[in-house]
Amino acid sequence: MLEPWVHKRLKEDIGMERYKHTLRVAEISKKLARKYGADEEKANIAALLHDCGKFQDKKNLLKVADDFDIILDNVMKINKHLIHGPLGAEIAKRTYDVHDEEILSAIYYHTTGRENMSLLEKVIYMADYIEPGRDFKGLEEVRNLVDVDLNNALLLAMNNTIKYVIEKGYLLHIDTVKARNSIKLEME
Repeated sequence: MLEPWVHKRLKEDIGMERYKHTLRVAEISKKLARKYGADEEKANIAALLHDCGKFQDKKNLLKVADDFDIILDNVMKINKHLIHGPLGAEIAKRTYDVHDEEILSAIYYHTTGRENMSLLEKVIYMADYIEPGRDFKGLEEVRNLVDVDLNNALLLAMNNTIKYVIEKGYLLHIDTVKARNSIKLEME
């Protein structure tokens, strides 16, 4: 259980709008954890802290990551919005005193996914993707599918993300490709 000071600190660090997003993600993550058999408390903690690396004051994320000795790959150095996952895991450890590796990994990979994702990682990835404050093409289909089949919903979400990234001309992180392929193989 997270202490009340955690919520106060989160509001200060990430701002009220992102904090509201984290509360929605936490609600969805608890429901998904319950449905699919993941630890609800771990899901709640990971969800509440999943964006703790997204500072509202627009700190230089590259510098903060370097200060924390986080080694970033070339894709993250260019797509800076991906940094908040690894950075958030380190902040969760250092600032919020979270040392559960499963929770830290769910925070780390909530944006890219990874090969052989744990159930908790899948829950946090999906909760962040489908939370009620989001609205984009293809989302309703994923929301409907997640109630039936977590892996199929993940596959569809990752397919949508990959298409979006390619259409925008962004660099595609290899962890997302590996996550997608791993889920596809897991389903066969």
